[in-house]
Amino acid sequence: MLDDSIIFSIFLIFTGAAVLAALALFARQSLLVAYILLGGIVGPWGLKLVNDPEIIQEIGHIGIIFLLFLLGLNLQPAQLVRMLREAIVVTVISSLVFGIIGAAISLAFRFNLYESLIIGSVMMFSSTIIGLKLLPTTALHHRHVGQVMISILLLQDIFAIGILLLLEGFSQTGMEWRQVGTLAVALPLLVVFSLLFERYILQRLIRRFDTIQEYVFLTAIGWCLGMAQLAETLGLSYEIGAFIAGVALATNPIALFIAESFKPLRDFFLIMFFFSLGAGFNITILPEVIIPAAITAMLMLTCKPFIFARLLRFSGETKGLSNEVGIRLGQVSEFSLMIAVLALNTGAIGPKASYLIQTTTLITFIVSSYVIMLNYPTPIAVSDRLRKD
Repeated sequence: MLDDSIIFSIFLIFTGAAVLAALALFARQSLLVAYILLGGIVGPWGLKLVNDPEIIQEIGHIGIIFLLFLLGLNLQPAQLVRMLREAIVVTVISSLVFGIIGAAISLAFRFNLYESLIIGSVMMFSSTIIGLKLLPTTALHHRHVGQVMISILLLQDIFAIGILLLLEGFSQTGMEWRQVGTLAVALPLLVVFSLLFERYILQRLIRRFDTIQEYVFLTAIGWCLGMAQLAETLGLSYEIGAFIAGVALATNPIALFIAESFKPLRDFFLIMFFFSLGAGFNITILPEVIIPAAITAMLMLTCKPFIFARLLRFSGETKGLSNEVGIRLGQVSEFSLMIAVLALNTGAIGPKASYLIQTTTLITFIVSSYVIMLNYPTPIAVSDRLRKD
């Protein structure tokens, strides 16, 4: 029997990733696609060398938490408030349009009304992991792009959490309206707590021991994961907590050192996340959903960049920035995978609808990463001209 230990799984992931990454670079292909492909090859639906991708996915989820923490470190609180205010209209209108398109396609393929509404709802969101992983974080002239994107993605994350609460509430016990009220109160409380804690405790500790780099690094990890866990406990998400932790620390002079120190750690966990996407995908269901999934994916990949660009131009952004943000947000979100699994487990949708969401999400992940890497600067671009971190 093959060893299913976490050590053996990590060995397969990183040894295989190194081999496929080299082949992908020689062939001028996307590294993210190579990681997903590796998961499909050695996962439960491939060679069965890794039989429990859920454990890998849980570990890989830490990479998303660190990614949001790093993005928060590059945003001053005053800038974030201004950008969120400007992004509300764009996010609400675009979400409604994408939701209507997704629901209409589902109805056309004879899914029932409730399944179509859920399929439409998951099309509203763009991927935090794709959008921000492929965004240079240190190039000064790209920071406004990052501010616009993170504002939209943060608002989308809040909407997604609301949908997850609704799905959990409309179970056999009925809707828990107290959860919705808790969500509305928890977010501002978490923001206030993070700012006060950073100012009166964390800042003083870092200032006193900032010459000991190991201490600063460990403190930053504890702050990031502690805020992430607190946010999840309050009914929000790990990602939102980590992002708020980063924003609260952004005014500290040590923020730049922390951001540079976290990048290798972030990439380690993100490789595991993309591997888990490929390993968890059941390829045997493709014949059932490939046609509606391909049509839905192509419509999302086409409509999202166009609609985002139009709305951002209307809000006053430049044509170049609007088009770039539209392209970078032109896919479906990893939140869609979570909603698809939860909706299936609660009986809200059938297996075919869940597989449609999962297949559509993976198609948009792969195609979108190629489009971004071939047209805009990214940290993992195959072109030297476009490779920027």
